[in-house]
Order: sequence, then structure tokens, then C-alpha cells
Amino acid sequence: MPMRIPILALAAALLLPAAIQAGETLWQEVVPGVQLRLVSTGEVKPDGTTLFGLEIKMPPTTKTYWHVPGETGFPAELDLAGSKGVASAEIVWPHPAIDVSTGYLDYAYFGDTLLPIAVKVDDASGVAKVSALLGICSDICLPAQASFTLPVRDAGPDRPNGLRIRQALAEAPIPWAGGAEPLGKVEYLEAKKALAVEVTDPSLDVSSLIAVTDSGEPLFGMPQKSPQGDLVLLPILAKTKNIELKGRNIQLTFMTGMGAFELRRTIESDLASK
Repeated sequence: MPMRIPILALAAALLLPAAIQAGETLWQEVVPGVQLRLVSTGEVKPDGTTLFGLEIKMPPTTKTYWHVPGETGFPAELDLAGSKGVASAEIVWPHPAIDVSTGYLDYAYFGDTLLPIAVKVDDASGVAKVSALLGICSDICLPAQASFTLPVRDAGPDRPNGLRIRQALAEAPIPWAGGAEPLGKVEYLEAKKALAVEVTDPSLDVSSLIAVTDSGEPLFGMPQKSPQGDLVLLPILAKTKNIELKGRNIQLTFMTGMGAFELRRTIESDLASK
């Protein structure tokens, strides 16, 4: 039977924007048709960690951005100034969609989205005060901002929100540890202005492959099949002169039937002479 909330208590809650309600805040409309709220598992593990989530309710054709946004937009940023008991917090980014529908390449999330936030706690009785800023795009692109307050730990775990946060967390790439790696060496093709990534597992979904340097630059485009069957090319999108990629580290993120994974490689050589 549904819990009945006294009318006076309900009225008081409605008068407090982003009021604390167990493991979630109230929704805040940040741009027309888009709402944000903060959710949490409500519990702190013995190692001093907990999980929050920035939940975004938006139409299926509206998007926000990955930590490397692509050619447009900007990713979500968190400010925890004023929090008590929070040592650190960072977004754990699920694998994004590769979107070229506007003629630009973006790494994005469409429709309802939950971004997990890994939190390190130094006082479980503290309070998290989170200000979130993110880019929202549909026909036009707008910055969206909202502020929330939640206790670091609730009286008891919020199991429904905890499950949803962990489901979103499961979509974030993890280091490959499943035996033979599906990707081999990575080289830079000077003549083609592209990375060449060796694919050693033909079942890999190469359309999901994203290459990102530690700095996020330069930006690499959509994966393209090479005439050489075991290679995938990732063209450089920016018109940058004197690109030096040899020896730089790069992260390769991709989807498999087992979920999202990542591998790190060092770009081995400049193949300008080949």
C-alpha cells in the first residue's frame, strides 16, 4: 500500500527547492524540457567511498556530453565547494554514443541519462553540496546549471537509487582483463593524417571505437575501415600543423558483447615513409 504523506509535510517539502529526500533531491528544470536531480546510494562503504549520481531527464533527441565532448558542447562539471565530509568526487563516464547527425562529431548521451559520481568520504556524517554545470543541446545548445544538497550517508541505504547508479556505472569502460586483447598496436599515418589501430578480434564493434589522448587533443574522427583488413583508421579532425604523436599515450575505448572496455597504448611510430 502506498505511503501516505501528511499534507502539511508535503506542502513544506514543495516549498524547499532541492530539499533532501532520502537518497535523492527534488527535480530542477534547468532548460525547457530538461530536469536535473542528485541521487545517492545512501551508504558509505568501510573504505570510505560512496556513490552519487547526476540524473538528467530530457527528451530522446536532446543530448549532453562525454568528458571529451567532440567538436561542440562541453562536459558536465561539478563544484563541491561548501561540502562537509567529502574529500573528493569525480564523474565516472559511461561509454557515449558517437553522434554525427549535425555534421559535427560529438561524443554524447541522448535522452534520460545518469552520470555516476565516485565520492571519497572523510566524514560519513557530512553533507555534499554539489553545483553542476553542463551543456544541453537539441535545436540549440544551452548551458544548464543546478545546485543540490544531500547527506553523505542516510539513515539506511537507498536501494532503488543504488541499483540505478550501479547500472549506469556498469556502462563505464573498465580496463581489459579478459585474456587476449582485441586491439594491437597503434601507429600514426602521416600521409593520411590518421591513427591506424590494429584489430586482432574481428568480433569487436569497431564502430564504437574512440581514441583519446591524455590532453584530449587532437580530436579523432569516426572509425573507418582500412583496405588492409586488420586496421581501423581514425582521422584527425582538427587542422593542426606539426602534429607530433609519436610516443604519446592514448586511450582506446570500445564496446563488446560483455560491455565497455578500455586499453592504453603508446603510439609507436610515424609511418610517413610508408
